[in-house]
Amino acid sequence: MFKMNDIKELIRAVDRSTIGELTIKGENDQQITISKQMNVGQVALIEETQVPATIAAAPVKVEAAPVQKQEEIQAPATDTEDTSVHKITSPMVGTFYGAPSPDSDAYVKVGDQIKEDTVLCIVEAMKLMNELEAEVSGEIVEIFVKNGQLVEYGQPLFLVKTA
Repeated sequence: MFKMNDIKELIRAVDRSTIGELTIKGENDQQITISKQMNVGQVALIEETQVPATIAAAPVKVEAAPVQKQEEIQAPATDTEDTSVHKITSPMVGTFYGAPSPDSDAYVKVGDQIKEDTVLCIVEAMKLMNELEAEVSGEIVEIFVKNGQLVEYGQPLFLVKTA
């Protein structure tokens, strides 16, 4: 039997994650499916099948935080046509961390000189901390994201002026 507090906690967990849909099967063929639409004005819907009447008989709607539009995710317009400027993008979906720990200094800041093996940040995906190395030498010109921000695959993170 699903408890209402457990259902509410699952809704919050799905809302905060990049998961589009979660289905949990319980005892006696009980099942709960939580899904969310990935568009602006995002809404999470709960559908329950063969669940005792003490929980809920109809789907429940929960308002969620709006999702950033694709044009908001894109980096600001800069002169990237210049061959001496290199854009470093996120290799995966995850959470951007600019420092190894909350009380540490940032790996890099605007104006820093970097080499190919310089660690720029950490992208956390599914509790795995993935260090992102520069792969180019040069100077950090711009950092497009903030610490703790969710990033998408291919989203610009840094702009480097190569030598």
